[in-house]
Amino acid sequence: MIGTMLGNRYELLEKIGEGGMALVYKAKCHLLNRYVAVKILKEQYSDDKEFVEKFKREATAVASLSDNNIVNIYDVGTQGDINYIVMEYVNGKTLKQIIREQGKIPTAKTANLAIQIARALDCAHRNNIIHRDIKPQNILVTNEGVVKVTDFGIAKASNSVTITNSSKVMGSAHYFSPEQARGSFVDCRTDIYSLGIVIYEMCTGRVPYDADSPVSVALKHIQEPVIPPKQLNENIPDNLNKLILKAVEKEPIKRYQTIKDMLTDLRKIENNQEVDISTSDFDEDMTRIMDAVVVDDKDKYNRNKYEDSKYDNKYANDKKYNDDYDEQYNKKKTMLDPKKRKILMFVTAAILVLVIGGISGYFALNKASAKTTVPKIVGMKQEEAKKAVEDSKLKFVSIGKEKSDKPEGTVLRTYPEPGTSVSVNSEVRVSISGGPDKLAVPSLIGMDLDSAKDVIEKSGLKLGNVTREYSDSVPKGSVIKQDPQPDSDATADTKINLVVSRGQEVKDLTVPDVNGKGIDEASGTISSAGFKVTKSAVDTSDKSQDGKVISQSISGGEQAKAGSTVNLTYYKYKEQQPAQPDIKKPDPGTVTKPNDQPGQNPSTVNPGKSGSGDSNNKTDSGNNNKSQ
Repeated sequence: MIGTMLGNRYELLEKIGEGGMALVYKAKCHLLNRYVAVKILKEQYSDDKEFVEKFKREATAVASLSDNNIVNIYDVGTQGDINYIVMEYVNGKTLKQIIREQGKIPTAKTANLAIQIARALDCAHRNNIIHRDIKPQNILVTNEGVVKVTDFGIAKASNSVTITNSSKVMGSAHYFSPEQARGSFVDCRTDIYSLGIVIYEMCTGRVPYDADSPVSVALKHIQEPVIPPKQLNENIPDNLNKLILKAVEKEPIKRYQTIKDMLTDLRKIENNQEVDISTSDFDEDMTRIMDAVVVDDKDKYNRNKYEDSKYDNKYANDKKYNDDYDEQYNKKKTMLDPKKRKILMFVTAAILVLVIGGISGYFALNKASAKTTVPKIVGMKQEEAKKAVEDSKLKFVSIGKEKSDKPEGTVLRTYPEPGTSVSVNSEVRVSISGGPDKLAVPSLIGMDLDSAKDVIEKSGLKLGNVTREYSDSVPKGSVIKQDPQPDSDATADTKINLVVSRGQEVKDLTVPDVNGKGIDEASGTISSAGFKVTKSAVDTSDKSQDGKVISQSISGGEQAKAGSTVNLTYYKYKEQQPAQPDIKKPDPGTVTKPNDQPGQNPSTVNPGKSGSGDSNNKTDSGNNNKSQ
């Protein structure tokens, strides 16, 4: 996938994370020239059209959220079989990495981080969005300590019709709620449970439930009580210990009912204020003998008041609302005379008897219901196993997929175990094999060899054979071909063979014969043939030979390497100057008299003799009578 361009703007640069459902890449947005994170749905989920449609629809809804503690979603798209979400790129660490590095996080820092997570959830819940996968791996912490909640990929709108009983369990086994494990209804209190587990892990350095398989962990969420975190870390204050225990109650009605309530208590804990965290103690109520409860109008009216669909926590402290409600009660009270009240009490009692009888009959019928046996479906394909379970009049519930060496889609284990006697219409929870980890072969074509090796290593694959070939289009040292092809399925043992370019091949070419041709024409002919040209001129007085090639350094018809240099020697006409007469200069040993006339032999005087013009001076006729 490295190097893939999504939506003609997002270039995948490197893989930076992987979850159970998706791969995350750092990418470059070429349109806005910034880095982004691109989450790509794994192949096994991309084949489920219904799931992909929900993924895209719900991720688009989350894109409308705007909060400093939520990673921004920029884009959602599909390209071929690739379904992706483009998000804000956060430079920091996951909360999981911080927990691994630090172990138990101090109370003050735990409260601060939990408050920021709660703010993000409050924003989501106010917009009717349930995250459903709150866990440390999905919580990013910047280098400045700012929390960014991410991975709303499986979030649901709280008013969505898809929030019903389902055969598919979404979420992470160590952090999801009991109702998620059952595949039952979920609401905002599901996120509160998951946040409670995250705070538990921050305080203790471990999760409350752990086992060999996701199925076993899920069952512990449903069945086993949580160990109070204070038993694992005595430095945890009592109020934080109580807050965590209230958040991870198995029954949603016993938890915080809104994230805002939990956020209020977290702020008090951060400021070292007293916090009154009450938990329901009805389960510990002892048996008593007491007078029968008389339901009068006031009691009944108060109960109706609290059960009114309009009455919720936001009106609990609203004085005007309560005064108006009580005023309505007083008006109605004056309209009921004692006789009517007696009739009303009789009707109420009759209804209670009928309800109690109906409930008793319901449980009696259930106890007497037919029994069946969980069939042996381990090792079967999912569809075959589902049919076998339904033929046994039971409900097939897939808890999820887990990595295994068994073929994908094979049933790994069931709960209850095969052969167990259960009531008809009971649920059989099944864990399905997701097969071994699937890796995708990256695209390496066009990369230089060192970069290709680095990408192969980071992708978890191995380098195979490296061969080299000449190429006219791929630069020397870059990858021409690869095997397997990009985006093919791979495993950790897959070796990628590369063919690397040697550059353009140097071939032997035939040198043209250009003797006798004009230098310009000859030079063009040699260049066109794939050779370099140098020129040497030779002077000539024959104007008709001007510019003609006399010879070439590599003879015409011979073979030479492409790019070799051929020197061309050619004539260059040069006009001849007329010859000048050879006039001899006077002998420096003689002196010319001023009265010497042209055409006459000059008279010379021996400078060694004195008396110029002396008649006794002799002339050396043998030396001085020559023409000068």
